[in-house]
Amino acid sequence: MPERSVWSIDKGVGLRELRALLAVADLGSFRRAAAELGYTQSSISHQVASLERALGTELFTRPGGRGAVKLTTGGAAVYRRARRALGEVEAIGADIDWARRGERTRIRVGVSQTAAAELMPAALRSFRETHPDVEVILSEVEEIQAIVSGLGRGRLDLAFVLNPEPDERVEAIPLLEDRWVILTRRDSALGDVEHVSFDLIDGMELVAWTRRWSSQIELEEAWRRRGIAPRIVYRTDDNLALQRLVAAGLGHACIGQLAARRAVDSSLTWLAPRERLTPRQIALCYPRHRELTGAVAALISAIRANSTG
Repeated sequence: MPERSVWSIDKGVGLRELRALLAVADLGSFRRAAAELGYTQSSISHQVASLERALGTELFTRPGGRGAVKLTTGGAAVYRRARRALGEVEAIGADIDWARRGERTRIRVGVSQTAAAELMPAALRSFRETHPDVEVILSEVEEIQAIVSGLGRGRLDLAFVLNPEPDERVEAIPLLEDRWVILTRRDSALGDVEHVSFDLIDGMELVAWTRRWSSQIELEEAWRRRGIAPRIVYRTDDNLALQRLVAAGLGHACIGQLAARRAVDSSLTWLAPRERLTPRQIALCYPRHRELTGAVAALISAIRANSTG
């Protein structure tokens, strides 16, 4: 394709074209991108072609048939810039909404139950000493797609993520390892075991998380690989309920060490096997292509200072 002037690029690049580029790249298909954005497939193709003409380069390799389309080297460079540009536009919309309502500075943090209960209180106490007028909103969100969408669209400023995968849209700051441990009653048969191993729960009654959590699925797959077959008698999505069920003697549990070390009932204790069944790295994430405000940067510092494994 011929070189293009800055004028032609300016005339051919709009938010609609950039959104089409991102959708096709993320979904690997013009058809799926059209369904996602509410356009016809021909319209998406036209938007991408218009962008290619304006930039003077092909953005995708198109294998034909059912093969997934892929970004060219130039397309990958444009993708990164487009992601940043749209992130800023969406953040502007969120900021205008807050300003229009006349509300004070807010920081919106996506949290898990464990992060909200075990990591945020100390961090917020420290943060409040230097930023007493900033309102921090904690919203429970653990599905990775919802987290990335919330960060990208300005609905979240920060979010805790377990085992984050590399993502062009998100910067991840490792905080701590939250390894699996065994939660049990102090007076249970496991309480006085000298050599602690996950093999101890083989055949035991367990209270577990529901299988809608990928970490629970990975844990159960790790059990199977080791030949461990506990009998799961109850499942729940609620951390408090899980601990209360164990305290009532209704089974043992495998939970993260962060939640176990400050168990809600004095009858509970936890055992830390040496082996690590699956990785459990907690990270603090923020949008890569949005500039951090001073208040958000200060809250990040407070969270890091008060997060210990």
